[in-house]
Amino acid sequence: MTHLPRFCPLASGSKGNCIYLETEHAKILIDAGISTRAIRLRLAEIGVDLADIDAILVTHDHIDHIQGLRVAALRMGIPVFANNETAKGIISKFGKCPKFKIFSTGETFSFADIEIHPFSIMHDTLDPVAFTLQFDNNKIGVCTDLGFVTTLVRKQLQNCNYLYLESNHCPELVKQCPRPMVYKQRVLSRQGHLSNQACGELLREISHQDLKQVHLAHLSSECNSPEKAQEVVSSVLSEAGIQLNLSIAWQDKISSQITF
Repeated sequence: MTHLPRFCPLASGSKGNCIYLETEHAKILIDAGISTRAIRLRLAEIGVDLADIDAILVTHDHIDHIQGLRVAALRMGIPVFANNETAKGIISKFGKCPKFKIFSTGETFSFADIEIHPFSIMHDTLDPVAFTLQFDNNKIGVCTDLGFVTTLVRKQLQNCNYLYLESNHCPELVKQCPRPMVYKQRVLSRQGHLSNQACGELLREISHQDLKQVHLAHLSSECNSPEKAQEVVSSVLSEAGIQLNLSIAWQDKISSQITF
């Protein structure tokens, strides 16, 4: 049976992250950081049953990326693709072992008709990754939870047709927020989160004529807003004469769906 290939963020932000990707031969989740009930409900909105998910790719072991594995992986037995350090982190948090498929960071692997490349990012956990996913003639980049754009990140995200990219905060709002200093230092560090300005600068560098849409992702609810993220990123791009189709990846509802 063939399916309509599509990409749909189900949740994005510090309260939980989850993305749905469907190709002709696979239905996968990238991260499962909201409750399984919430995943079920949001999948149902786009006509998908959680029981039909073939695999879950995990970027890193922070709870806002793995919460839903308690049921989806441990009870339902959906295979989990993770690197060794992330797998160990998941086991240490849950005390149980999902059905793992271990990949090596930096080495491309295939699942069904998808070619998946996990690459290193800078974040405050062991061996966090971002992904590029290629199928047919499409290349998708999924890259959040990084405090600094490395040369490797720039290289891997080149020539993507679609991007799901962190635009987490406005630094001034982080400095002004009432959270403890340790929180502010973490967010603003090289192992924290990417600012709107840094997101815009990265997009300016890797933009090309076949980049069709960008989801601005993992927005801080305290130190950012959808309007601020779009305004700052658009401003950086417009200064370079670049126009991109930008949309927001929402925390509490599904985001705009891309069909291929």
